[in-house]
Amino acid sequence: MFQSNELKVGFLALLAFLILYFGFNFLKGNDVFSTARIYYVEYENVDGLMVSNQVMVNGIEVGKVKKVEIQPAKANKILVTLRLSQDIVIPDKTVAVLSDGALLGGKIIRLRLEGKGNLVEDSFLKGETEVGVTALLKERAIPVIANADSLLVSFRQISNKFDHTGTYLNTLLKTSNETVSNINGSVNGIVADNRANIAQISSNMKTLSIDLIETEKQLRPLLTKFNTVADSLNALKIGKTLKEVDATVLSLKKIVQGIERGEGSAGKLIKNDSLYLGLNKTLVDLDKLLLDFRLQPKRYIGISVFGKKNTPPSN
Repeated sequence: MFQSNELKVGFLALLAFLILYFGFNFLKGNDVFSTARIYYVEYENVDGLMVSNQVMVNGIEVGKVKKVEIQPAKANKILVTLRLSQDIVIPDKTVAVLSDGALLGGKIIRLRLEGKGNLVEDSFLKGETEVGVTALLKERAIPVIANADSLLVSFRQISNKFDHTGTYLNTLLKTSNETVSNINGSVNGIVADNRANIAQISSNMKTLSIDLIETEKQLRPLLTKFNTVADSLNALKIGKTLKEVDATVLSLKKIVQGIERGEGSAGKLIKNDSLYLGLNKTLVDLDKLLLDFRLQPKRYIGISVFGKKNTPPSN
């Protein structure tokens, strides 16, 4: 009974050791159930490459990074040990390209198979570093930041020029209100002072209108006679006048027809409503701009140098 328990404990200890060993190697990315070949690559900088990172060929994993170590004797170059599958054929001019594994980060080694034959195990591969997304973003961002700094300086200079604009506008509005009040008071005073004169003028106008009515009664017979004489004179040239009228009507008809077909400036203005729509849109935008300026004057006269969020324009 005692020997049986010791065997059980020994067996469980061995099993635990095997599980720990194989589990540790599995987490490190080592396939303990298959054979592999070892190759080496040297880089100046691995940018965060870690043990167990993938080695890819045409998007398929063919191995993992076994070890990453620095070499003080070789100007601190980084020696990367690759553990590759036996099934992959490595030509003699194969290049190990260090590249980004994904958009959010991580590194992989991508093998670019070149040359011929099959490179022997424990050989060195040529190493190259691919420019990643982070490096490209940094390269693009530096000029943008420099331009933004220059723009910030320009905004600061402009804002300094508008420091006293708000005070001037308030003074101008106050003066305008006082002027309007004075004008209203002056007009009311003038009307009160001249009320008697206005009444007299109204009376005179009434008398004048009565006199004009009487005069019109006297002029009416004269106008009748004048019309008779005018009719006699018009009758003398009625034929010529009719011809001129016909020619004028014909010209007007041609002009109207051209306008209806959209010919000329007048025709385009009548047939094409783009001018009306453009003017209407301009008036609407101007109205919105004036309303937003009245509601949010600080948007146009107070410029924040630290990116303070402005209130959106009123619709």
